Amino acid sequence: MSAQKDSKLIFAPAGSNPTTPHQADQYLQTSLSRPQLAPSPFTQFHTWFLHAQTHHVHQPETTCFATAALPSGSVSARYVYLKELDAKGFIIYSNWATSRKAADVESNPRASLAFWWREVERQVRVEGKVERLAEGESQRYFDLRARGSRVGAWASEQSCVLAEEDGGREVLEKRVRDVEGRFEGREDIPVPTFWGGVRVVPEMVEFWQGRESRLHDRFRYLWDEGKGEWRIDRLSP
Repeated sequence: MSAQKDSKLIFAPAGSNPTTPHQADQYLQTSLSRPQLAPSPFTQFHTWFLHAQTHHVHQPETTCFATAALPSGSVSARYVYLKELDAKGFIIYSNWATSRKAADVESNPRASLAFWWREVERQVRVEGKVERLAEGESQRYFDLRARGSRVGAWASEQSCVLAEEDGGREVLEKRVRDVEGRFEGREDIPVPTFWGGVRVVPEMVEFWQGRESRLHDRFRYLWDEGKGEWRIDRLSP
């Protein structure tokens, strides 16, 4: 038994209560019921997002964007920023030529998003299809970015190896200098054709409110294509 226990690098990480060091913290802030929910998950998300902002959730736009490659089914996930929400879906921006997510979406245009808002004991999950934004839509957001970020989008072959024998970081920095020279004196930097926004068009959105004893409140919105409306179900925790 001792050998088995000692083989674990991490075991039952401590919560914040010193009297129960191996028990996870309890969620006690509030509850979620069906009458509180909006008919549309977009409206509900907007309400919760504003609540997260006003209750000082750190960067509530941070989301885990998960994709899967076909035919292998290999899954990858990374944290990105949600930059827009519109009447069709959730929009993020990235490199869509060389990144791992680009390859995944090319083979399997589906993705999920997961938001965790610790300060208000809430999470939101989104699953759906992925579609690219038009260049003009991407340019509108691109113009809002800091100049360095716009230059960096041009310079970085995202996820490609920077071989140490070839200079490593110095290779990237040289590309940045080259792009700076190309756009010297200009603020109207065009969005690269390989960079831009994608919209996750949801088919499922789940709203999760933490509750005591892990008996959380969970409500799932499912899009009913036949009826052209969202169905809302309470899920068991």
